[in-house]
Amino acid sequence: MEFRCGIIGLPNVGKSTIFNALSGAGAQMANYPFCTIEPNRGIVPVPDDRLAKIGEFLHKEHPIPARIEFI
Repeated sequence: MEFRCGIIGLPNVGKSTIFNALSGAGAQMANYPFCTIEPNRGIVPVPDDRLAKIGEFLHKEHPIPARIEFI
């Protein structure tokens, strides 16, 4: 399962900083407007302690976690 969300806002308000903090990506950051023209994408798995137990119950070696795509 995947969920997508976008980060929008005015220039120079910290969108790329929030994006990097959430996704661990290295999106370019600079102190001038419109530094980021092309959208950055970062996919982050959603931690769920129950996933391992469900995988054992269903005999799955590598259960696939839910994830969020930040744009």
